Amino acid sequence: MNESLTNKLARRISLRQLQVFESVARQLSFTRAAQELFLSQPTVSMQIKKLESDIGLPLTEQIGKKISLTYTGQALHEATRDILSTISRLEMLIDDQKGLHSGQLRIAVVSTANYFAPRLIGNFIQRYPGINVSLEVTNRKHILERMSNNQDDLYLIGHPPDSSELEFQPYLANPMVVIAPADHPLAKRKAIPLSVIAKEPFIIRESGSGTRIAMENRFNDAGQQLNVRMELGNNESIKQGVLGGLGLSVLSMHTLTSGDLHDLTTLDVQGFPISWQWYIGHPRGKQLSVLTKTFIDFMYKEGPSLVVFEADKA
Repeated sequence: MNESLTNKLARRISLRQLQVFESVARQLSFTRAAQELFLSQPTVSMQIKKLESDIGLPLTEQIGKKISLTYTGQALHEATRDILSTISRLEMLIDDQKGLHSGQLRIAVVSTANYFAPRLIGNFIQRYPGINVSLEVTNRKHILERMSNNQDDLYLIGHPPDSSELEFQPYLANPMVVIAPADHPLAKRKAIPLSVIAKEPFIIRESGSGTRIAMENRFNDAGQQLNVRMELGNNESIKQGVLGGLGLSVLSMHTLTSGDLHDLTTLDVQGFPISWQWYIGHPRGKQLSVLTKTFIDFMYKEGPSLVVFEADKA
């Protein structure tokens, strides 16, 4: 009886349905799942309804605007993660057998790394044209979620958490600087005390951001309290806010382009730049494919030459 049911489900349920369900179950959101999978929300809803029809039981339930998993949904989510993990290991084995002539590499990076990661990946693909690379750019919180769910092959993050389940190794320097409008009264002043800067209004990143952690640590260590005017979720919005006179900010030097430096400047503040850096990470114990190991080696060899600070050139 059980074997018959298993065979019946195997014929009805597709791998794509399981991928869609895993995303919905993990995020508890049809909208976010659709965004992650580059599908429309009606398509995601249709896939879940088809899956529920095939199984014969509801997988999700909605109370108000909140989605939760039913008991069957929780069981299927656990099984789906096992299935997708097994398939991922099979893909890795096949890629290793093929060598570096073909294969899929999944990379997720924090938003500050997006200013050089695409060039690094582009150079890698030029050297290994048969490789397909997907790049996910998101904030630190979502990177850690993706790591916990083992969604990608490799991660680039700042300020790694203290976790026995995750493994990190230091990569490139990621210095943090104070930015201001080019015509700011403090723009030409040297060795500005942190106590002076602390009185200025600041625009800061969202809670949990590596940039924000670095910034708050520096001010807290000096016994200074930040004058926070606004919180924004990405670096480009922060730069526009600084240009608009809403306040100063602390950003990675990597985020400053030659175009930014016509209207923005870095202030000479005591205790800055903050010595920060990126880390390469993956779940502890994860078996890295030949392709992933080759890309990590490539990152160390080619990465430093691709990172040129525009602020230093100006």
